[in-house]
Amino acid sequence: MSGTAEIHDATLTPSKLELLAGWLPQQSWFTGPADDLERVASYRFVDPDGEVGIETILVRSAGVTYQVPLTYRGEPLADAEDSLIGTMEHSALGTRYTYDAVGDPVYVVELLRVIHEGDNEAELSRGEKSMTVLGSGIVPVSNAATESVRVVRVLDGAHVPGNRTPLGTLTGSWTDGDATVEQVLAVLR
Repeated sequence: MSGTAEIHDATLTPSKLELLAGWLPQQSWFTGPADDLERVASYRFVDPDGEVGIETILVRSAGVTYQVPLTYRGEPLADAEDSLIGTMEHSALGTRYTYDAVGDPVYVVELLRVIHEGDNEAELSRGEKSMTVLGSGIVPVSNAATESVRVVRVLDGAHVPGNRTPLGTLTGSWTDGDATVEQVLAVLR
């Protein structure tokens, strides 16, 4: 297990969906209108140092589900202006710098660890989980230095890279209406 994510009973201004509504239209992989965003599910990882919040939110727009990994920091991340989504005021923690997590080394290291070790999402200190994730685990290989991980942004089953056999994957499962959805969320090559 990835640990327990500390969830505060807090107010966020702007909300996560409001923050994403301003950022998503600027992303090449997002094709929907941002004014109809709805939260589908989410999961968390835990920063071993306890400094960075790590959450992945699945949102839907115009019938398409998107994966948006986020990190929350108390201070700006150096040399990551391109990954900054914006800031939120957290009623318990103060200003939170919110990043597209694929540009945050804390997220990337934890994602790789979960895939490598066959681990899963973090437990929550409060509230109920809305989805589960599971890393495939991998057998150590001699060319591990050449690994790269790709986060699947558009969760329609057609955007999973499939040219060669992956070293590992992160798979998620959530309920959407009456159906259980299972989708590859990240691919390690």
